[in-house]
Amino acid sequence: MSNQTIKHVLGISGGKDSAALAIYMSRLYPELDMEYYTCDTGHELKETYELVDKLELHLGKSIKKLVAADNTPEDSPFNHFLGVYGGYLPSSTARWCTKKLKLDPFEKYMASDTPVISYVGIRGDEDREGYISKKSNIQSIFPFRKNIWSEDVIRKAFANPQIDFIVRLYQEYGKSKSLDRILEIVRQPLSPQFGLAQKVDTLLELGIKEFNRVVFAFLKTTDYPLSKVDFFPLVENEDILKREDIFQILRETVGVPAYYEMKEYQVEIDGEIKTGYYSRSRSGCFFCFFQQKIEWVWLYENHPDLYTKAAAYEKDGYAWMEKETLADLAQPDRIKSIKREHYLRMQRNKNKTKSEFLTDILNDAEGEGCAACFI
Repeated sequence: MSNQTIKHVLGISGGKDSAALAIYMSRLYPELDMEYYTCDTGHELKETYELVDKLELHLGKSIKKLVAADNTPEDSPFNHFLGVYGGYLPSSTARWCTKKLKLDPFEKYMASDTPVISYVGIRGDEDREGYISKKSNIQSIFPFRKNIWSEDVIRKAFANPQIDFIVRLYQEYGKSKSLDRILEIVRQPLSPQFGLAQKVDTLLELGIKEFNRVVFAFLKTTDYPLSKVDFFPLVENEDILKREDIFQILRETVGVPAYYEMKEYQVEIDGEIKTGYYSRSRSGCFFCFFQQKIEWVWLYENHPDLYTKAAAYEKDGYAWMEKETLADLAQPDRIKSIKREHYLRMQRNKNKTKSEFLTDILNDAEGEGCAACFI
């Protein structure tokens, strides 16, 4: 079966990582007939829409807009479902926005039984898995990571009952000077003392291409979409892309989304006026509840109209943050307090980090977010 029998899709969140992945894949693998899509909530930053437009021009392909509900001037997909949920705002413990506005439209888009490879822009310096569809015809691939395979594939391939089979595959496909050591690791059963992550990390250190060839061969015994092709070019890829690589790709092509640009703010520390820097750390809705306090301040000072719109949703006891409303956060003394706390935290990070890049020091909000909006 040829690669053309499989559908290749890549979601554009409006963030740096998915945008860079689209450019990266088009550069290295133009033979893959990639379909691009984005899920529009109706409340993205204007910079997000600008990025989508620039990507369409650069890629020479349209990016399909997936909308969860009718988007009229009087309404938006978010507002539609906010009404469905009785005004209950989404939160980290009740992420209905992620499901209804991002994941459900994607699943609907993939409604047929056609085998699908979904490419996800999680970087090599991140420790998270991302959204994995429950549909059997969809398989996720992570081109920026050392391990391009999803966790479900890895669990099946390196389960203890598969040890003998994986040994045979390595003997066939693992032409490496380290083969004896590799086979020693493969033969060691998983246990509380030797977990899956340790086993996989060790095998990848001993040979990424060999690891990929073995996993790809293992997939031939499964019903995963990649079992239906004879060749998959990413098997031979050893690239590991990190944050600065992502920014470099964007600088060379469509530009870095404006909301990542570091802007100055002034704050008084021990009687002295200091200059701090802030920006937005993620794409997604301008009122995303995963924003840090300093990002809400950034929104208030750089997009006051959007801050006012976000604040208007807070009523009937519902707020975007626990224990604080946007009206309270916008008070001058509270803003000064948030800036002071942020400035001091960034100074501590600067002393701890080994990176010379300002984005590595300041964008410490990248620890949490929703799988579909964050990449």
